[in-house]
Amino acid sequence: MTLNDSLPAVYRGFLPEVFRREVPAETKATCASCAMCAGTSADAIDKPARLFDARTKCCTYHPRLPNFLVGGLLADARPGFAEGQRRVRAKIAAREGVTPLWVSPPAKYQFLYNHMRDAFGRSPSLLCPFYEDAGGGCTIWAYRESVCSTFFCRYVAGADGMKMWMTLKGYLSLVEAQLSRWLLLQLDPGLIYEMPDDPPRGLGERLTLEELDGHAPDDAWYARAWRGFAGREEALFIACYEKALTLTPEDLAKILGLDGEIARERCERTMAKALGTALPATLALNPAVTVRHLADGSVALGAYSEFDGVALPREAYDLLAEFRAGETLSAVRQRLRDDKGTDFADEILLTLHQHRILI
Repeated sequence: MTLNDSLPAVYRGFLPEVFRREVPAETKATCASCAMCAGTSADAIDKPARLFDARTKCCTYHPRLPNFLVGGLLADARPGFAEGQRRVRAKIAAREGVTPLWVSPPAKYQFLYNHMRDAFGRSPSLLCPFYEDAGGGCTIWAYRESVCSTFFCRYVAGADGMKMWMTLKGYLSLVEAQLSRWLLLQLDPGLIYEMPDDPPRGLGERLTLEELDGHAPDDAWYARAWRGFAGREEALFIACYEKALTLTPEDLAKILGLDGEIARERCERTMAKALGTALPATLALNPAVTVRHLADGSVALGAYSEFDGVALPREAYDLLAEFRAGETLSAVRQRLRDDKGTDFADEILLTLHQHRILI
């Protein structure tokens, strides 16, 4: 699969070449049978102590949808998107976090999300408004934003894979922010140049009364924000989507400028690291590694993420103490062969390094 295959189709015409490269499928993040939930058929070699709630999975997050993705959803005539369209239209009608740039989480939701503790993946109160309880899936999946496109609970390439996807998220977030503004400039510059300040919001640790009770912004503010598109919000969103479909990679590069070039180069570098197979010259056992002894006698090891780990047979785990700081990898492997009559395969050492069990 390519990176483009994991993103909404609108991006395929204008994202840079790096998004057309082949990457491994994230097979450890099994959404249909969540690897983070108890009682699933997913690979349970190392179920973490803090599991997700099966009613929510990792969908305890409210996306911020840029105007062109909202427009793509609303313009899609396929029957499978009717429920997602209904939910987005309900938000538009309620003026809930709706501006010409975004359909955003309301302030109350964002406040709870910012102040939660150990609630991610576990709190039904934070369930995404586009999550469908009956099927356990997303009603807007083909038009999801950068966070939902790049988050996985576990990564095939461990810490290097997580770094790659996080860097890609940063690039896509830049695209969402800059492209949504550029599109408005093409359609009605006044939507940007005369955009009023955001409605009064609670600061820091407090919510305003209006935010707490979910009141929509007042009519005067809303009319100024939307100009001639107040009451015609859907038409503006769809126009943004249709304009985005005409863009080329060269157009996007001009829109993003230097920030885009830097972000793209970071994507190139982290992808090369995640897809690389070369072993470091030295590897030592990470002193911060977590160890859990499993019922079958194997040992689960974790380092880079509380959600991910690697399970080894007890005999292999005991050999990790041989990997010491200050000794080259080739010397360690030769000693294992001479003294123990064994060695680790390159693929196993690469996995242990990617998961930061060996560093």
